Amino acid sequence: MHLADTQLVAPGRRTRSAVSAVPDSPAQWHRVLTLLADVSLFIGTRSVWTQGASHRLPVAAVVSLCYVSILVSGVLALVVRRTRSLARLDLCVLATAITLALCTWLMNHGGSDEALLSTQAARSLVAGHPVYGQSWPWLFGHGAALTPTMNGGYDLTYGYPPLVPLLTAPLLWLGHGGIPATAVGTGALLVGTVVLWRMLPVPWRPAATMACLGFGFLPMYARLGYPAITALALLIPVVVRWPRIGKGGRLGAADIARAACLGAACAAQQLPWFLAPFLLAGVYAVRRGESGGRVAGLLVLRTTGIAATVWLLINTYFIVSEPGTWIRGVALPLTQGATLHGQGLADISLYFTDGSDRLDWYGHASVLLAAGLLVLMVLFMRRLGPAATVLPWCAFYLATRSQDGYYLLMTPLWLAAAVTAPPAEFEGAWQPRPRLLSGPHRRTTLGAAAVLALTPALLSAALAVSGSAPLQLRVAAVGRAAAHGIRANVLTRLTLRVTNRDGTALTPHYMLTMSQGSSTYWSVVAGPATIPAHRTERVEIRPAAGKFALSTKPRAPIRLRAFTAGPETLSSVYVHLVDRSADARAHE
Repeated sequence: MHLADTQLVAPGRRTRSAVSAVPDSPAQWHRVLTLLADVSLFIGTRSVWTQGASHRLPVAAVVSLCYVSILVSGVLALVVRRTRSLARLDLCVLATAITLALCTWLMNHGGSDEALLSTQAARSLVAGHPVYGQSWPWLFGHGAALTPTMNGGYDLTYGYPPLVPLLTAPLLWLGHGGIPATAVGTGALLVGTVVLWRMLPVPWRPAATMACLGFGFLPMYARLGYPAITALALLIPVVVRWPRIGKGGRLGAADIARAACLGAACAAQQLPWFLAPFLLAGVYAVRRGESGGRVAGLLVLRTTGIAATVWLLINTYFIVSEPGTWIRGVALPLTQGATLHGQGLADISLYFTDGSDRLDWYGHASVLLAAGLLVLMVLFMRRLGPAATVLPWCAFYLATRSQDGYYLLMTPLWLAAAVTAPPAEFEGAWQPRPRLLSGPHRRTTLGAAAVLALTPALLSAALAVSGSAPLQLRVAAVGRAAAHGIRANVLTRLTLRVTNRDGTALTPHYMLTMSQGSSTYWSVVAGPATIPAHRTERVEIRPAAGKFALSTKPRAPIRLRAFTAGPETLSSVYVHLVDRSADARAHE
């Protein structure tokens, strides 16, 4: 009998112990997220340690301690038994990521052209000089990238809203070059990461560390001084739980703060301009489904008004002091006419064909796609609402400037929406269903409406891709620099035969490229600058620096390109320029 009692009691104790441990035990997916965030910190860490060991031993010592933290955190992520312990470990991983980001900034804070322009704008602001419409060519040519434009020039002015120069101005004491702007970008990213980490539910916090700091992409853009990083940091509190803005029919203190952050983000860089309509349309649809059209309309108007007021306050000084140059500078990325660049559809004209005489249509296609996607989201809000933070960036794939930075710079917002704006938030959202889009054939009509919304963008893209090169380019003669008695592998001039097959006169601007992207323009030193319609002209061009070194790799692709601004066209041709110095050495 005693044995039977013991057998009955003992299993019961073990069962109660196991059951009581379950609620405090972290979910396995939480462990995996913590481990992935920890592992992601290895990316780029070795190069920082190598730089520190070569130039700054204290930095190398701190990075070595970060390695210890990464290893210990990897062990603890798999063995801790309590949810609270794993949450504290997530904080440790975040602290390690921040430390590594600061160490990397200490070793690499020179910045890019974005940082140089932002810092120079801040210096001009402090000195009381105009910020917009000012050309600063001395900032470039020493490793800083140039942005060529279709008219044969370069973008040498500041072309962003003024928030970043305003934030950079107090940090000018940090040093020369773009250091102050890189400090603003890195600081903004770190603050944004902490804010996102804190606002996410506890089990999802490691994903914030991983998305913002772990892969190395965003810290790199922050160290380059991109104003978009500051805009990203300001958008994070806007996007977290964004479908709840105005919940209950009124704007609370948190909602007002969100609207203010949206306005400040739009005053930092232009990318938030594309996101704002999608968020406001989503807020209207969700609130209309909850409280009716009048309440939803007033809420959106108030949110927009607060954002616009903050935007105007940040821009007020520039609106008053330099109104004309300010508005042209703020709109510059949309109007500058930069040459093709990026990983989007325009690559067909840039790399896979001889060019196009309808480059304007890439820009039209991008704008039309953005509008079409906004229409689709409104029509299918309950399905597409959760993707509101991703849809705007799809439009850049059709633009003339479609570099991947436009996509990945805002990826933390994708995470914030995925965690805090799930499909359940949109179940009762309003979707317009006029008589034409309802009835027994509503699926067919809705499908037709979706196709109709995207058709203008697709037709515009097809027009751009199917265009033909208006100029036929041929190399008639090659001039080379003399070196050691032979003709070296350095070009000093090219003589071209240019045939204008178009019906209008064109003014081409020439460049020679040996890799992806663009190069500097060559100058026309002989022959007409403008090629009349249906005429062939002989044109001599020279490199801007006087010499152009060819690649030492055998059979390296060399492409001659000619851009025109009115209309925007591209004509290109592969050319084979024999390495005379190599031939001479072989002959000897």
